[in-house]
Amino acid sequence: MSTDAFAPSPTRYEGTSYRRVGRSGVLLPPISLGFWQNFGEDRDPQTLRAIVRRAFDLGITHFDLANNYGPPPGSAEEHVGRILEQDFRHLRDEIIVSTKAGYRMGPGPYGDGGSRKYLLSSLDRSLHRLGLGYVDIFYHHREDPDTPLEETMGALDQAVRCGKALYAGISNYSPERTAEAAEILADLGTPLLIHQPSYSMFNRSVEHGLLDVADGLGIGLAVYSPLQQGLLTNKYASGVPTGSRASSTGGSLTSRQVHDDAYQECRHGLSEIAHGRGQSLAQLALAWTLRHPSVATALVGASTVRQLEQNILTVENLDFTREELARIDEYAIDGTAR
Repeated sequence: MSTDAFAPSPTRYEGTSYRRVGRSGVLLPPISLGFWQNFGEDRDPQTLRAIVRRAFDLGITHFDLANNYGPPPGSAEEHVGRILEQDFRHLRDEIIVSTKAGYRMGPGPYGDGGSRKYLLSSLDRSLHRLGLGYVDIFYHHREDPDTPLEETMGALDQAVRCGKALYAGISNYSPERTAEAAEILADLGTPLLIHQPSYSMFNRSVEHGLLDVADGLGIGLAVYSPLQQGLLTNKYASGVPTGSRASSTGGSLTSRQVHDDAYQECRHGLSEIAHGRGQSLAQLALAWTLRHPSVATALVGASTVRQLEQNILTVENLDFTREELARIDEYAIDGTAR
């Protein structure tokens, strides 16, 4: 990787209207950069560095990770750690870095779940990989029915109190468990800042209670998979291209989903609506998730700088008419292509 110094654009904040996270003082860009499946060790470091640099120049100040992102697990944090060291050491106060723990990261009984031991030791390893003294947001990545919620939330509280995280978050929690987690954290004196659920036109489960809970408790949402892993783009309009996520074996997206007749019908209908708005299907999908005030940001990955730039153009048209929303509802069907 080259060692040329990064000089960020002096106009990087001029084109972005930042959104408040719940009732907190934290502001996030409407589009944030996620590192779920695009920053593994098989990626070219120069391309990754160019994506992160360009993101920051476009006003993206939030970088979202987890201990298991890669592949292999941990490699995304290692990549980002090197980029932060080279380009952002003097800009640390201008970025929000988040990470998570909760899924399997190691062998034995202490490498998974929601125990205090796993969460706090995982956070230490994440900080080491990132080369940081603290992360801005530390999430518990999933519900763990085998660990008392008081223990899991106590670990998040401890992470904040010892200065290794500034804020506490949860991900993939039900509305009921979200409310319980928020109450426990409030009693401990560490408010629940944010929840990270999956949300897209084809996965609308958050509309069945979680949006109401978040709004009532003043919790912000950072939604992931707003493009349904590429299904809400034009990538699969003509089948499964070589090298795409659906072309790999053992991945989270399959060619069967792409060839599903219901999916193709919905994709075509949504594409026509997007065209009428002067947007791509991806831009329509991102704007649609951001229509809810509780959604502070939508997390997107990027494999190229151009893909990132096209996604950011979404913010130029975030408004919908009632007629547009009604037409979208005809095709934005929960469970499509699952």
